[in-house]
Amino acid sequence: MKVLLIGHGRMGTLVETLAPRYGCEIVGIVTSRTGQAAMGTGQFGPVDVAVDFSTGAALPTNLPLLASWGVNVVIGTTGWHECEPEMRAIASKAGIGVLASANFSLGMNIFQLVVETAARTFAAQSEVGAWIHDAHHAAKKDAPSGTALMLRSAIERVGYSRKVDVSSTRAGAIPGTHVVGFDSPWETVTLTHTVRDRAVFARGALEAAMWLKGRHGWFTMRDMIQ
Repeated sequence: MKVLLIGHGRMGTLVETLAPRYGCEIVGIVTSRTGQAAMGTGQFGPVDVAVDFSTGAALPTNLPLLASWGVNVVIGTTGWHECEPEMRAIASKAGIGVLASANFSLGMNIFQLVVETAARTFAAQSEVGAWIHDAHHAAKKDAPSGTALMLRSAIERVGYSRKVDVSSTRAGAIPGTHVVGFDSPWETVTLTHTVRDRAVFARGALEAAMWLKGRHGWFTMRDMIQ
């Protein structure tokens, strides 16, 4: 499968390194230096799926260009969701497939299902408060993480209507830990997901790219794992 890689930071580099293990060929790499306009020129030849680990600021430009080219897109960057309705409309009009996720870890996406089950049950208990804490390496720019916000949205989506406190730690080389807690005057329940190797995200993105090939529509990791 021919993959166009957009962004060549930590995650992009891992995707490039692991791609051959998944039968994927990286046919081109687009960075801020090479320029976004290169995506629409066809200079990379046939592309099955683009994997975007650039930035949230670049995505609103990247996706329309890829859509005009008819290329399916795996979106791994965060910080662009205010313009999601517009991006969905562009993808739908172009008839491409898009899989967007703040976290490509299979374990995290199963973890989210567990969190939803707990939140749905605790929602009926007025004494129970909910909180989320994420810890990442010092170089991570966004706080809270996109995954923490994804978890908060999941909790709210299943009917938990009280405030969900979200906090963050940025220190050292922590790959990523997310803790979801439910606290009452009598007991506390905590659910924890810890990443030991960032490669798990690149592996998940490549699996998503393989799943997305030939599909049309807007998807999440839940569509892939269920």
